[in-house]
This record gives sequence, structure tokens and C-alpha cells, in this order.
Amino acid sequence: MATLRDVREIALALPGTFEKVDGHRGGAGWRTDRGLFAWERGPSKADLAKLEQLGREWPPGPVIGVRTDGLDAKEALLASLPDIFFTIPHFDGYPAVLVRLDSIDVGHLREIVADAWLVKVSRTVAKQWLAEQGLDAD
Repeated sequence: MATLRDVREIALALPGTFEKVDGHRGGAGWRTDRGLFAWERGPSKADLAKLEQLGREWPPGPVIGVRTDGLDAKEALLASLPDIFFTIPHFDGYPAVLVRLDSIDVGHLREIVADAWLVKVSRTVAKQWLAEQGLDAD
């Protein structure tokens, strides 16, 4: 089971990442100079109302949002691990998924956060980091 502390440690260990608290919702978000890649996400009243209309509920426990590398990647995550990843109508057409932290282990969380970060850094930074990790940049 992962925690927001784990998210924070993982995200801030990635080059060029900084944390910013959202003035609108008050949750922490982790970003690069190219934008937000992971964020604390609770439900809004509108989210809860729309989910209720669909016969669904917001899951218990802490949730984060993470960027995906496009809508196909989003759909693949949703289809492969529906106990961990979910979406809401607010995210329709947006390349991001929501992650149940109490359902994901820290190792898998590390991969998901790093993948989201890779979407929001320059190709040069991404290649350098991947090489340092012993991973193929292509």
C-alpha cells in the first residue's frame, strides 16, 4: 500500500520536479517547468454527483491523478488494472488516470509516477534519466 508521502518522495527525486499546493483544491501537485504530472485528487461535489448519476462511487482512501502518454495509454491502464486505476467524467478526453494509493504497491507507483514525469520533461532530460536508470530511451 502506497501513501501520499511515497508519492512526494518519488516525485521530488525526479530531476526538475517541484511541489506546488493547488490554491483551488488545496492538494499537493508535482510538476516540471512543462507542467503538472501527478497531483493529489479528492472528489468535488460535481464529481460525486456525476458518479452517482452513473451508479458509481468515489473509492475510499487517498487518490492521486497522473498524466498518461496519450489516451491509448490511459485506456490500457484502465483496462489492465481496474482495481488500481479509474477515471471520472471530468477526465473524459484528458490523458490522465486516477490511482487508488491503498491498492498499489510502492514499486508500481514509482513506475507510474516516473512514466507521468517522462511526459512532462524535455526529450533530453528524459533520455539522460533513462540512461542513468539503465533503461532504453527509445
